[in-house]
Amino acid sequence: MTQDDFAKLLERLGAAATKGDGEAFAGCFTPDATYHDYIYGPHKGRDSIAEMLENLFHRDADDYHWQFLDPVVNGDLGYARSLSRFVSKVPEFKGNKIVIDGISRFVLKDGLIGEYCESVNGGVAMSQLGVQPDRMAKVMKRWADRLLSTEEVVAYRKGFRA
Repeated sequence: MTQDDFAKLLERLGAAATKGDGEAFAGCFTPDATYHDYIYGPHKGRDSIAEMLENLFHRDADDYHWQFLDPVVNGDLGYARSLSRFVSKVPEFKGNKIVIDGISRFVLKDGLIGEYCESVNGGVAMSQLGVQPDRMAKVMKRWADRLLSTEEVVAYRKGFRA
């Protein structure tokens, strides 16, 4: 995939996410793709990815916007910085305006996304929402447990000397 092709794919992805168009969003992925979301967890296949966008993202967020910046591609691997913003629709945080930045990794296949992973500081989002510190600690513990249980990290942690 060329740099221009990758940039155009990310423009389509961001525009579909912003509109809440699950079909167009999922159309940026291969049929068997996996989308790893730091809040909603993994979603496999276009139907699940479309469902996540329409019935989770847009259930919880109003005035949603997502854009990708500084895309870089090397063969079947792409990275991009992102900014997203939304107004919370979650009843206890309703009306709070949130801005999140992150880095996304894309495994590419046949001009589409085969796997999506993101690194986002969810603590920044939770702080803007007004999540209480004890609840933030529980969520961050769950995220840490999820990270530490992955096959890649289990193998990587074996490198500790102490």
